Amino acid sequence: MNRNAWRRTAAVARKEFLHILRDTRSLVLALALPLVLLLFFGYALSLDVDRIPTLVYDQDGSPQSRTLVERFRGSRFFDILGQVDGYGEIERRIDRGEVLLGVVIGDDYSSDLAQVRPAQVQLLLDGSDSNTASIALGYAESVVQLHGLELLAEARNLKAGRTRAAAVEPRLRVWYNESLESRNYIVPGLIAVILMIIASLLTSLTIAREWESGTMEQLLSTPVRPFELALGKLSAYFVLGLADTLIAIGAGTLIFGVPLRGSLLFLFATSCVFTFGALSWGILISAVTRSQLLASQVGMVTSFLPAFLLSGFVYAIENMPAVIQVVTHIVPARYFVAMLKGIFLKGVGPAVLWTELFFLAVYGVVVFAATTRKLRQKLA
Repeated sequence: MNRNAWRRTAAVARKEFLHILRDTRSLVLALALPLVLLLFFGYALSLDVDRIPTLVYDQDGSPQSRTLVERFRGSRFFDILGQVDGYGEIERRIDRGEVLLGVVIGDDYSSDLAQVRPAQVQLLLDGSDSNTASIALGYAESVVQLHGLELLAEARNLKAGRTRAAAVEPRLRVWYNESLESRNYIVPGLIAVILMIIASLLTSLTIAREWESGTMEQLLSTPVRPFELALGKLSAYFVLGLADTLIAIGAGTLIFGVPLRGSLLFLFATSCVFTFGALSWGILISAVTRSQLLASQVGMVTSFLPAFLLSGFVYAIENMPAVIQVVTHIVPARYFVAMLKGIFLKGVGPAVLWTELFFLAVYGVVVFAATTRKLRQKLA
């Protein structure tokens, strides 16, 4: 670009800056919305399952069965609401939604253990929420199996008349998210979703607004070229997008306490690449639709839904159908979510995340080129 081209681009950017500053309500909304969305989703959206309301039906009443009940009571994942004398109370409380899990210990639990036979424990779950029920089932099975193995080892040792140490002592260590808090998993991905929404909505109205207000005809009479028009408009909103990025990152680390183990400079650089592509997509939508209402609707559908459902933000891509997994490769938020989780939780850098960064850069260049071409057709 020569000096005159830079001057024209700067003039378009200055015009957009003035429009942003004069529209105080939109400016406040653009800066406050990331924080509001992050607080709302960060606190409301949680994949943690703990304090599971539980009822116990102990038919055995032995020290071994009482020890098992205490194991449930001592776990932070279960909240023992009491013990009952039959199945009826468990069924009624589950039907009313007051209880999620019922633990039924058979009357031959201790005798089976003494005879070194498999002891049966029945788990009754409310399966209307399949995700929560499956997680609760996993927790309950772990408690029962661990307690059963300990009792079985004790029974064998007593029968043999000697004490034997366990052949294998498992020691579990969780990397990157030691406390297994879903907030540490959700918030980095949420930043990508929010930036995709904000960036697309900010720029999806720019060209459409020019057509509806009649100022596009004035631009047609100037020497401004399509490339300069797109870059100038994008520059103004790029600064606003970076401000939203800093707000989202600050809220994630300071309010939610998500650890930032990677390079802040690399995180900022990747956010710039992603924001450029998202803003370019918004301008492309605006150029195609030429209507603010239609542009805002298309921007929401093409930014929020793919970023929320197909980026791996909440739902693991590996568990999706094969066809959907292929579709996710054209969703830019997929790569940015992977980068955010890698930088925040794992502390990795370009040596590991260069593939995702490359795809984001290609996406931004391709979309910006398509935007410039569309504007050239509109201005021709």
